[in-house]
Amino acid sequence: METQAQNASELSKEDTAKFVVDMFHRLILHHGLWYAEVKHQMGSEKGLELLASASKKSLAIQLKHLGNLFGFTMEDGIPSFLLDMEAEKLDELKSRLAKNWLVNDGVWFQTVEFAEGMNEAKRCNDSCWAQFSPVEAGCIKSFLKLSDQPGLDGLKKALGFRMYESINTQSIVDESADSFVFQMNKCRVQDARKRKGLPDYPCKSAGLVEYSYFAKSIDNRIATECIGCPPDAHPDEWYCAWRFSLEPEPLI
Repeated sequence: METQAQNASELSKEDTAKFVVDMFHRLILHHGLWYAEVKHQMGSEKGLELLASASKKSLAIQLKHLGNLFGFTMEDGIPSFLLDMEAEKLDELKSRLAKNWLVNDGVWFQTVEFAEGMNEAKRCNDSCWAQFSPVEAGCIKSFLKLSDQPGLDGLKKALGFRMYESINTQSIVDESADSFVFQMNKCRVQDARKRKGLPDYPCKSAGLVEYSYFAKSIDNRIATECIGCPPDAHPDEWYCAWRFSLEPEPLI
């Protein structure tokens, strides 16, 4: 039923609460659209640089005002209620956020799939990873204070701070001083399909974009090779595996 309110100030308490939830949604969308447009106008490198600067400043301002409203303080950029949480509960929150991220990804995929078909969903998914992987890598580099070219050790560390790390099981196998193999031993998506008796989801096309873009964003000297990823056959101990190697310095 169409609301009878002529503006937001006339909403009932329940509808005001719904409106507040919608405002959070719009805020997130507007933030993402700003980054997308700056990236489009100024290029990926400048876009990521300005995203890091604007995000840090905007988040500090927003949390300060929300703290004034809800009665929490900020301690070194962290809301006090998070610091007051029990470690177990805080870890549950971290996992829940990672799961929510994966749920959102799956909802978008299925929404496009049901409306436009599997090919369109996979095309959008792969393109989305081309945008998200560099952003996630940039966030992690900033969080860990990694150097511009942290090498394979930097990539190893960064892989432990991805959203996936909180919901999947992964491992690293050292090969040489110039390469290592990353394995996804348990995958929440593929495990769910396995429990339902379904074949692996063919995620190789997305993985080729996801891992190569992530690695290059951590250190532009790093090359990515797919050892195996569905629909490829794979052993029971992993669903996908990727070799990362440091490319030799060009001869002058």
